[in-house]
Amino acid sequence: MRHLVVLSGAGMSAESGLGTFRDSGGLWEKYKIEEVATPEAWAKNPALVTDFYNMRRKQCIESSPNQGHHILAELENEFDVSIITQNIDNLHERAGSSNVLHLHGEIMKVKSSGPKQEEAYYDWHKSEVSNTDLCPDGYPLRPHVVWFGEAVPALDQAAEIVSRADLFLVVGTSLQVYPAAGLIHYNPLGTPSFIIDPHADEFSLSEFKNIAKPVTEGMAIFKEIIKNY
Repeated sequence: MRHLVVLSGAGMSAESGLGTFRDSGGLWEKYKIEEVATPEAWAKNPALVTDFYNMRRKQCIESSPNQGHHILAELENEFDVSIITQNIDNLHERAGSSNVLHLHGEIMKVKSSGPKQEEAYYDWHKSEVSNTDLCPDGYPLRPHVVWFGEAVPALDQAAEIVSRADLFLVVGTSLQVYPAAGLIHYNPLGTPSFIIDPHADEFSLSEFKNIAKPVTEGMAIFKEIIKNY
């Protein structure tokens, strides 16, 4: 089976109702990133950070995978599909994808805010985390997400996956968020590569075939194109 590697971003889930950083009127517009998505924000006001991610978790629970998510899951019938996502939601998994690596963490997990936080994380099935919820070592629970200014622990694993691609798809990301955007440089030379984004024609990636459509429409087109590969 040929190895299809997918790098997905916020646009992948936007059509499921989960807004991106740049959306107007969404949750992010009401907060400054430095107030809710940095280690400094947690140290200064953990209650605000907890409330913000409670809202994001609730949005995730109330959202459903869109047709783009479902098409990626269906492609496992024909390809060995590895998804590397910048998204913290679980919509890929809920659509049926079985091999998903989350670069920036997972909203449906929490972890210790103590010194062993990278080792101590837990599934969290409720919509809310309380400021009084503690890990077994007695530290407050924080979202299992990678905040701005923190290292991306899964980056090396993601680069290794991309380096083994037979086909490469970038979908729903403007490739402006680093270090995730740098993963395209691990794509083997000559690998058939595609990008799905309404503004794909503006990215100037000569080695990629552009599908300048929204995610669900673009994924349907991609599904037909790769029948020839």
